[in-house]
Amino acid sequence: MPNPTRIEINCETGVESIIELTDAEVAQMEADRVAAEADRVAREAEAQRLADLKTSAKAKLIAGQPLTAEEADTLVL
Repeated sequence: MPNPTRIEINCETGVESIIELTDAEVAQMEADRVAAEADRVAREAEAQRLADLKTSAKAKLIAGQPLTAEEADTLVL
C-alpha cells in the first residue's frame, strides 16, 4: 500500500505537486497521533480526578467532616 501524500503548491508559479510521504514522515505522524491521544487521556483523567475531589469535598462539608488540604484547595476561589 502506498504511503499517504501531501500537496505542495509553488506560490510563485502556481504549480501543484503531489508528493508521497516518506516512511519517516509517516512514522512521525503516527508518533504524533499516539502522543496526542495520550495527552488527551491524561487531561481527561485529571479532569475526572478534580471532579471526584470536589464531589468528595462537598459530601464532607455536608456531613460536617474535616476536609483534606487537597479537598480544601478545590474549594478556594
